[in-house]
Amino acid sequence: MTAPIEVDVPHRLGKTAARERISNGFGKLADFVPGGAITEHRWEGDSLHFTVEGLGQRVSARMDVSDANVHCTFTLPAFLSMFSDRIRAKLEREAPKLLE
Repeated sequence: MTAPIEVDVPHRLGKTAARERISNGFGKLADFVPGGAITEHRWEGDSLHFTVEGLGQRVSARMDVSDANVHCTFTLPAFLSMFSDRIRAKLEREAPKLLE
């Protein structure tokens, strides 16, 4: 495993509205792995845990929702680590769209 990618997404929605918007659209984040799909997800309090699988790889992800921020953590397998800069850039670009 490599060091996780961490992205913070500030918002002004409040925790409840942010959770609702994330619940309705987090599947779009699977696109950062070609052919990726969300294979499991669960909420634990205000933290969404989910797994993206694609290209024979498994990425563990977590989104911690607070009143003014969503902290996203994506743990890449070694095979995808060479793409970590591109993946980080895509996540930084796409994650805020979940809260629109």
